[in-house]
Amino acid sequence: MTLRRMFGALCIVIAGCGRYDEFVLPKAGEPERGEYVWQAVRAPVLPRGPEPWDQSDALNPAVVRQGDIYFNFYSGFDGRIWHTGLAISGDGLRWSKRGRVLSPEGWEGDYIAANGCALIHQGEFFYWYQVGRLPRITLARSRDGRIWRKHGRAVLEPGPRGSWDERGVADPYLIALDGFFYLFYLGQDRAMRQRIGVARSTDGVQWTKLRSNPVLELGDYGEFDEKGLGEPAVWRAHGSYWMLYTGRDQGERRRMGLARSQDGVRWLKLKSMVIGGEEDWNAAVVCDPSVEVDGDDVHVWFGGGDRPSPDERLNGQIGYGRLRWRKDSKW
Repeated sequence: MTLRRMFGALCIVIAGCGRYDEFVLPKAGEPERGEYVWQAVRAPVLPRGPEPWDQSDALNPAVVRQGDIYFNFYSGFDGRIWHTGLAISGDGLRWSKRGRVLSPEGWEGDYIAANGCALIHQGEFFYWYQVGRLPRITLARSRDGRIWRKHGRAVLEPGPRGSWDERGVADPYLIALDGFFYLFYLGQDRAMRQRIGVARSTDGVQWTKLRSNPVLELGDYGEFDEKGLGEPAVWRAHGSYWMLYTGRDQGERRRMGLARSQDGVRWLKLKSMVIGGEEDWNAAVVCDPSVEVDGDDVHVWFGGGDRPSPDERLNGQIGYGRLRWRKDSKW
């Protein structure tokens, strides 16, 4: 989901407070020669409905594995509110829905408590997610994935007036490396440009933003990501960092692109890899990746829809694909 709906009637500007620094991610290694090749399952693996809370859209998978079980903390839209639900699976393909686990309440507002990313840390599920019509990112924790303790305030706020993310921060995606959490996220400025930045933290609560953000810019005129980009998913493999991200074009069609980096800050878009929908159910939208590295390959769960909407009511459902590594080709 994107942010246009949230900002349409909003005139408030929040002066963001926070820490800034220059940093890079740990060295990824020596880059291997090769490329990823995309293969997707034709049908959705997690449909919307039949419960009312996700009958309009089921999107934004946040998949994490504990032992032999995959937990998917996905976003469901009931036509008015975005919630977080839980589905579980033994193979990542056949899912059993276990109901709604988070909804917006109190200071979070009345629109969204979803669109998040999950990690297992110190025996707990940590789930960073988006709240508010001027979006911020907050945190909840759970021992079992069903009963959650909310942090009670935002952990990542919009930036100060005039900054690249002054009108909202959203779409969190985290990786943990060498004692740090690294959070890749969407930021929106007053011109409604949506780009991707990064922050880091030792505890998942106190964050330092990269001073030179954003790390990924809009595409050129006519490209699939010329109008906006967000929803990053980042991993380390084959001597590099990789990022799947969602791009929006002028017609509000969404597709996924792939970028490569050696330090997690300076990224090269791989323009030969643009992933669009090939079936009726995801013909207009492919978005919201969540990834798991599996040897040379990468499992990818993603959202899809048949209506080119920038935010919701796109008949959203969740699909599955795989990025297969092919050695010895140019990149």
